[in-house]
Amino acid sequence: MLDWSQIIHYRDQIHERYRKIWNIPLIKRRFSLLERNIRPGMRLLDVGAGERGMEDKIVKKHNGVIYKSMDIDRRLHHDYYSLDDIDEQFDLVLLLDVIEHVELEEGVKMLQRINELLVDGGNLIINTPNIFNPNRFWLDATHKVAYSYEELGGILLSQSFDVLEIYRTYNDSFPKYILRLTLCYPLHRMLNVDFAKSIIILASKKKDTVEVRVSE
Repeated sequence: MLDWSQIIHYRDQIHERYRKIWNIPLIKRRFSLLERNIRPGMRLLDVGAGERGMEDKIVKKHNGVIYKSMDIDRRLHHDYYSLDDIDEQFDLVLLLDVIEHVELEEGVKMLQRINELLVDGGNLIINTPNIFNPNRFWLDATHKVAYSYEELGGILLSQSFDVLEIYRTYNDSFPKYILRLTLCYPLHRMLNVDFAKSIIILASKKKDTVEVRVSE
């Protein structure tokens, strides 16, 4: 069972840091956050890797990175097809456009397992559709859970992660990008409808954590 009183407590901690969606910094590309957190020789696990599209971007730019992939789709080549089959640890785990596709308790268990797969102090980069941009979540019929930045941040804290950074992502042509940030920005704020498409979080596994927060 999920401990909702605990999750609410942690959700409120995220709210204290970012009281409104507009307090969250904007970046153009989620890959820029990834690039800042890669170092030579690190072990990286890409969960929900699909066709392993991130592999070329990472390995070609960063020598010595050991890339492993996990996905449930057995029609594609992956190193693992279940998190439970993994018997090694990683310095960095990517969970990009994945958690919204599974039920809430399954998503929390996934985060718990990822925490176990990280070395102490290892990082998780996770993103999900920005619910303040309503079209983003409902464009995909396979989406099951809509996470606010506060909710996802609170759940991460409840699963023995430290939430280090939170960003909104929006990438478009230069004219449209500038238009959103200038002429359209007051209207977006007045309506409380964001143009940023996703929320991306950098979280770190707390060192020497032993507490288990989800039970069968």
